[in-house]
Amino acid sequence: MLCVNAPAMAASGPDGQLRGHGLHGFYRSGVRVVARMELRLGGVEPLPLQGTLTSAAQARFLGAVRLPGDLDPDPALTVERLRHADGVETVTVRNAGSRPARLPLEIALATDLGPVGEIAAGQRPPDLPGQVQSAGLRWAGPAHSATVSAQPSPHAVLAGAGVLRWDLDLQPGARWSVELRAGLESTVAGPRPPGGRGTGVPLPWAEPEVRCDDPRAALVVSRSLDSLGGLLFADPDRPTDLYLASGAPWRFGLAPADALWAARLTLPLGTRLAAGTLRALARRQQPAAAPGQGPRRPEGLLPGTLRHGGPELPPTCTATEATLLFVTVLAEAWRWGLPRAEAAELLPAAERALGALREGLVDGFVTDLSRPVEERSAHPVPARAEVQAQAHRAALHGAELLEAFERPGAKEWRDWAAALRGRFRERFWVDDLSGGRPAAGLAPGGQPLPAVAASLVHLLDPGLSAGGGRHESLLDREQTRLLAQRLAAPELDSGWGLRTLSAKSPRFNPLGHRSGAVRVHETALAVAGLAEAGYENEAGALLEGLLGAAAHFEGRLPEMYAGEQWTPGCPPVPHPGACRPAAVSAAGAAHAVFALAGVRPDVPGGRVLVRPASTAPLGELELTGLRVAGEPFSVRVSRIGVAMVEEASAELQLVAR
Repeated sequence: MLCVNAPAMAASGPDGQLRGHGLHGFYRSGVRVVARMELRLGGVEPLPLQGTLTSAAQARFLGAVRLPGDLDPDPALTVERLRHADGVETVTVRNAGSRPARLPLEIALATDLGPVGEIAAGQRPPDLPGQVQSAGLRWAGPAHSATVSAQPSPHAVLAGAGVLRWDLDLQPGARWSVELRAGLESTVAGPRPPGGRGTGVPLPWAEPEVRCDDPRAALVVSRSLDSLGGLLFADPDRPTDLYLASGAPWRFGLAPADALWAARLTLPLGTRLAAGTLRALARRQQPAAAPGQGPRRPEGLLPGTLRHGGPELPPTCTATEATLLFVTVLAEAWRWGLPRAEAAELLPAAERALGALREGLVDGFVTDLSRPVEERSAHPVPARAEVQAQAHRAALHGAELLEAFERPGAKEWRDWAAALRGRFRERFWVDDLSGGRPAAGLAPGGQPLPAVAASLVHLLDPGLSAGGGRHESLLDREQTRLLAQRLAAPELDSGWGLRTLSAKSPRFNPLGHRSGAVRVHETALAVAGLAEAGYENEAGALLEGLLGAAAHFEGRLPEMYAGEQWTPGCPPVPHPGACRPAAVSAAGAAHAVFALAGVRPDVPGGRVLVRPASTAPLGELELTGLRVAGEPFSVRVSRIGVAMVEEASAELQLVAR
């Protein structure tokens, strides 16, 4: 059970006890504040009855205790624990029995003040000795100190054992509560870490209302946005520039590519998250290298690590992905209504990102922009298909921005994108008995990599263009049809979503995060891309699988789950290493629902195109409270796929197609 409210989180088992095992504990800014918080009533642990998230940040645990010597088989006492990720826990004991309950309540506490990264890797630091402080306990480490205070104060504090004790005397029908509050202080001077959304800072997105014949759609949108709210961070000196952490518990911090994806996928709810994310990342761009500083990396590159690409593909460079995605998010946010002045302020950062792309070409394709320029030429690595799609989209979006803001270079980028389309269609296409398919990558010598992977969905995402249209794809019409067929086939579609690697591969592993597991983000992109390309039945089948999985995860889709084949009566298998919540999966799940309405704005052009899925896979769908041009936008799609815009800015011309 994981509660998240950046920069804090709390993890425990479903019984609510923090036992110091594994990831258990309260955390703040990557430090474990409390590792153990074990409750006993009358010397016994409550029998766990229920543990559930009431929101992304809060959980409720309920247990029962029988009174000693009680002949009644029904438990007389219930113990409720209301936990908030910020480190506050309220324990309430109720006596529903017929006689008084006189017994001690003991809460055993301990901590190691360990870094979450080390704890996640299985390194368990030793517990620190506790000290008595007023109304609780205190622990001191080399860089931090932690406290737990209680209200009302305990009747006894045993520092050596780390136990707070209250002697309860509960009459029949009575209840008693205590509030425990964990705190963390830094004892070493240094820069302040990023904080969460401050008091008074509104959410950076609208909170829509979803009404649909399929109730799963409203549930997944609501729970996804609630999960995103728990992942919001802000730099200490820019509290209104909010961005999303990648996910909890494993990547509870800024991962630029994931933050940009989440901001892009939530653009139907407004541009404030995109603007905050872009500004935060512009401050983190790679500066120009001074002469004599060693291997030269391109100016404008965003930070990012290499991620494992699976057994059949090279690693993915998230620095490359983020740098290219920066241009796309700025261009599409501008189309959705980001004010011109804010877009102009960010344009120099987008130009630097385009400059990094210009320097990063090897044999006409884009590989890993984060490697020094000299190393890329001397030791080339495979070129992945989705990176070419991201680069092609960034070039076209960059050309639009440069032209609209009267900067030079637009024609150069359009010409480069056209040349890349020609090279891609010639060299990345693999003919086979089924008609052919795009290669997932090209080896340095030009040999296509044979993997059939879900990452090919990026080829269906050419990006939003002028007039609400789509940019031209790297694939032609027939190639797009063949890719749609491949994505809908059982080798990739598990029935719960797209596997990251074909089930026909000898290296297929349903729990491999790049060798067969279902990643929500890629399935959501496939739903949107297939619907926009006219393959609505295939999109509807994938969406059905995604919503079916969401129902088993109580509407809170994790980052990924096992790519086991759908079987009647069997739920999807959780993945033990998945973040939950994860920004990209939560944003992607909501985006998959929004995509069915087909809202494609061009605010600078004064128009918005609405082209819903004509098959209406969810039945009637009404979305109220979207944002276009900063104004409310509401649309209803009938059961026969006809859209009616019910609320929009008066400045926009509505176009249906």
